Amino acid sequence: MDEYPEKKKAFTGEEEPGDKTKVTSLSGMYRNWFLDYASYVILERAVPDLKDGLKPVQRRIFHSMKELEDGRYNKVANIIGNTMKYHPHGDASIGDALVQMGQKELMVDTQGNWGNVLTGDSAAAPRYIEARLSKFALDIAFNPKTTEWISSYDGRNKEPNHLPVKFPLLLAQGAEGIAVGLSSKILPHNFHELIDASISVLKEEEFEIYPDFLTGGSIDVKAYSAGARGGKVRVRAKIHAEDKKTLVITEIPFGTTTGTLIESIIAANDKGKIKIRKIEDNTAAQVEIVIHLAPNTNPDQMMDALYAFTNCENSISTMCCVIDDNQPIFTDVNNLLRNSVMQTKRLLNSELDIEKHELLEQHLFSSLEKIFIEKRIYHDIEECETWDAVIEAIDKGLEPYKKQFYREITTDDIVRLTEIKIKRISKFDAFKADEMIKNLEEKLEKVQFHLDHLVDYCIDYYKEIKKKYGKGRERKTEIRAFENIEAQTVAIANQRLYVNREEGFAGFGLKKDEFVAECSEIDDMIAFRADGTFMVSKVAEKVFMGQDIIHVDVFKKNDDRTIYNMVYRDGKSGVSFVKRFFVKGVTRDREYDLAQGNPKTKVLYFTANPNGEAEVVTIYLVPRPKLKKLVYDFDFSELAIKGRSSKGNQLTRYMIRKIKLKDEGKSTLGGVKFWFDDEVNRLFTDERGRYLGEFKADEHIVYFLKSGKFRIVRPDVQLHFGDEMLYIRKYDEKMVFTVVYLNAEQEHYVKRFQPENAVDRWMDFVSEEENEELVYFSDDWFPKITLKFNNRKLKNPRDPESIILHEFISIKGYKAKGKKLSRYPLSKIVEEEALPFDNDSIKEKLGIEEAIPVPKPKPEINNDEEPPVEGDGQISLTL
Repeated sequence: MDEYPEKKKAFTGEEEPGDKTKVTSLSGMYRNWFLDYASYVILERAVPDLKDGLKPVQRRIFHSMKELEDGRYNKVANIIGNTMKYHPHGDASIGDALVQMGQKELMVDTQGNWGNVLTGDSAAAPRYIEARLSKFALDIAFNPKTTEWISSYDGRNKEPNHLPVKFPLLLAQGAEGIAVGLSSKILPHNFHELIDASISVLKEEEFEIYPDFLTGGSIDVKAYSAGARGGKVRVRAKIHAEDKKTLVITEIPFGTTTGTLIESIIAANDKGKIKIRKIEDNTAAQVEIVIHLAPNTNPDQMMDALYAFTNCENSISTMCCVIDDNQPIFTDVNNLLRNSVMQTKRLLNSELDIEKHELLEQHLFSSLEKIFIEKRIYHDIEECETWDAVIEAIDKGLEPYKKQFYREITTDDIVRLTEIKIKRISKFDAFKADEMIKNLEEKLEKVQFHLDHLVDYCIDYYKEIKKKYGKGRERKTEIRAFENIEAQTVAIANQRLYVNREEGFAGFGLKKDEFVAECSEIDDMIAFRADGTFMVSKVAEKVFMGQDIIHVDVFKKNDDRTIYNMVYRDGKSGVSFVKRFFVKGVTRDREYDLAQGNPKTKVLYFTANPNGEAEVVTIYLVPRPKLKKLVYDFDFSELAIKGRSSKGNQLTRYMIRKIKLKDEGKSTLGGVKFWFDDEVNRLFTDERGRYLGEFKADEHIVYFLKSGKFRIVRPDVQLHFGDEMLYIRKYDEKMVFTVVYLNAEQEHYVKRFQPENAVDRWMDFVSEEENEELVYFSDDWFPKITLKFNNRKLKNPRDPESIILHEFISIKGYKAKGKKLSRYPLSKIVEEEALPFDNDSIKEKLGIEEAIPVPKPKPEINNDEEPPVEGDGQISLTL
């Protein structure tokens, strides 16, 4: 070897003189290889197929499980091993896919520890868990006669190109996959709703389908767009207040687990966005996450904060991408369902055609056999010496009867006749043969009827699937509209705002300076200066807000109830102006002028009034010759409220010495108007929903729940009313409510009561602890009902009886037991039109001057049950 070997020359892609090395360009090879790889991932791994809704690994698992199917469970390790004959990507991908399908509780019947979709716990090792195809899967996904077969990857076995799935499996299970350059995310839908929608497609009716998740929760589908590319849904956990110090999460949103949800709550608490004392995970078969709140925490505000800052609410984007004829296409769930229904129709038609052909063949051979034996054609072959002579003899014997068959008689048919055993010929029963042929003809007639009425046959097929497998597959995720939660309105005040007026700084880091208010790190603050300008900036540790700060506070965007009263002297003219204004929308860190923009302008008086209060002030003028009135009062209530850019009204052209507060005054804004939106069960102040009224500071609302509780509270947009909302209105101490309830002995009692004015306390007018159930509710002053009796249980039938309830029972307390409606068994209660409010003697007795207007619609009791048939001993009510 040389002591100093030559350095290797750098590769330049150019041939050196005398160098015989061949240089190949990589650009074309890379393009071809990458496209091959991308196509393979898209078609063979990540994206489901339109025809059966399965990815290749899922299809191969099902085929492998069908091969092993004997009615008993198989070890998952064995299923994985058998599937590797068809799937070339190893045992891990097969095992993961099988566990995911098993957790969806539809196609795979599982045994053992398969993990938990609620907690995120993983399944046990494949050698410890077992699986088999569900009866549902065997019914809808397999038929070798209608299956197209292809060779496996190594050519040793046959596998289905597509499974003959007769159900919208892709929409029932959902699918998610990331390929090269595209992805697919199809959300799972409800079993019953898919079947109902499939029937609607066959009937050419309109339909709508929305996602449904095993984890429950609630979903807002306003922007779903049928699951197409660009659509999205919002999902939420179900949270309720156990008491004023405790929140309980009972259902979690899709895509989360109890573990990830708790982690997000702890992270939000650590960042100071929410305040909790501790959190407990009591999840077993059902979700139960208990959140203990910090002292002085509003549970309604905390619910909104959990939705705003944690995984209790998530947004899920949809991407409906599938493979159709070896090409990825983007579509929506409605088209997927229509394709599934059309494929089901084609498959059912093919199955009927196959069945018809098989029945025709059986009928043909049974008829041939009957003729062959009854007409003793077998005697014709006794003298035949060759096989051809035998075939010819039988064919000649059948010649008179060939016209009655649906096709020509072939040599194979004749050969089958020669294979009939002598024993069978000797014991041939013509009567049984005729019965069998008749039975075949009836079956043929039935099959032909189904073919002629294929749509009806498909509808019956779907109904049978729903009847056999629909139990326990009711919707778990509630569809409802969500209100938009602004983070600033629900953020917990985890900081304290301070101000240094001399230096012009404000923030939560100035702990030695003047305290202003509690705030959060995502709040904004507003500062007014003595020169008539103001600025809004984000709360931070220390922010320069300008010299000579006269007022600073936490800024609430779009707040038109905080009214600022101001007197200022214009720097140019010296005239003093007075104005009342509000500040709604502004741009952060931009300086705004409240005066006329002249130098040396000075604010003489300034107040911030959170509820629009208008005070009376005393004006002291600087003495000057011929000025007689040096002191006078000014009432801000006489001044109209305008925008911040208004110039204001002239107060005086003379120099003001000082201004003193004389009377704080009252609000000039009146009460706050509230609306209730029945879709989201929330209060609003922006004319959304049903108008409840205008509320002053000392006025309340009363609302009732279907569980038999009511509550009187101050109206607040942060109030949560839950899913059992029955009735809500402005509280009036004179209003009367009438209820009928069923007690534990199945007796029906009626009572009339006026709610007690106990603010912010739950009151039970029907007791769940004593197994009482609310069956009728009315807010009419003089309600009337008709009782229908269960005459099956009576010796002497009774006619329906009408009862005017205010005559039947007097007004008592809400805790009263009430009065028994009837000693006879009831079958139905029918609400009649209430009596008019025009009886002066009754009004005088009740102390009522005029009727209290009742908001519409009327309250309804709905226990999500079928109404009982008259005479079954149960109560039903028509409202």
